[in-house]
Amino acid sequence: MLLPCYNEALTIGKVIDDFARELPGATIYVYDNNSSDDTSAIAREHGAVVRFEPRQGKGNVVRQMLRDIDADYYIMADGDDTYPAEFAPALLAPLMADEADTVVGDRLSNGTYGEENKRAFHGFGNDLVRWLINRLYGYQYTDIMTGYRSFSRVFAETLPVLSPGFQIETELSIHAADKRWRIQQVPIEYRDRPEGSVSKLNTFSDGLKVLGMIFSLFKDYKPLPFFSLLAAFFFAVGLVLGIPVILEFVETGLVERLPTAVAAVAFCGLGALLLVCGLILDTVVKGHRRDWELRVTEAYRRERGRREG
Repeated sequence: MLLPCYNEALTIGKVIDDFARELPGATIYVYDNNSSDDTSAIAREHGAVVRFEPRQGKGNVVRQMLRDIDADYYIMADGDDTYPAEFAPALLAPLMADEADTVVGDRLSNGTYGEENKRAFHGFGNDLVRWLINRLYGYQYTDIMTGYRSFSRVFAETLPVLSPGFQIETELSIHAADKRWRIQQVPIEYRDRPEGSVSKLNTFSDGLKVLGMIFSLFKDYKPLPFFSLLAAFFFAVGLVLGIPVILEFVETGLVERLPTAVAAVAFCGLGALLLVCGLILDTVVKGHRRDWELRVTEAYRRERGRREG
């Protein structure tokens, strides 16, 4: 059980007790991310294994968790008591039945997030991010930004965590969809933070970082569509500038707007260059994907051998 925490002294004791009750055989790890309150002391008193991550940001914490901890199955939640522990067995069940590689705790489909969450722009941001990822990656997520997830050992071993902060949930969702992992979504209830507990998520600055992560990973994972869109834009601008010049030349035999003609050629040339970049990078990404698939296959074989042995 993984609980990344930053100043959660008000709730961390209850969260640990709840998950210990629902998952009696699990080891609960609390990673304190430079808390200025008693989060780590309270977590230790309630029986959690406490470790520290000095690099600020949830993504940095998750990266270190996965490097440090070797387990058959992982469940990740927040230490703010917004995710009820009684749903943990439901998030584990598809993994243990070998029906999924990662399970997403869906806060949105049953409406509890909309009822409990008091920050209107958070709901709008969730909808925008979900729409973008579903359109770009073709997997119909019902909840992208949830922090309540589970995943298998193989998923954890082969997950490259790039984001330093709250973009981590977006990165997990995109990675799972792009690499065609077996994904299941389990509806959960959501409850807002108790009075006195403060969210660390900044709606606008962190929202912009999430959007930046979406487009950065889109460029990295799907370079041909990404650069094709850019190429189409520059081609369109070049045509808008160039067609009147061409028509004028057909009628008069003269190019009187030479700067416009040069700009049109430059825009079309840039569009062609971007398209070539996309084709080259697409070949590189396909090669990396083949190598990654072979590594995942080998990781699956090691895992099966470990279980049978």
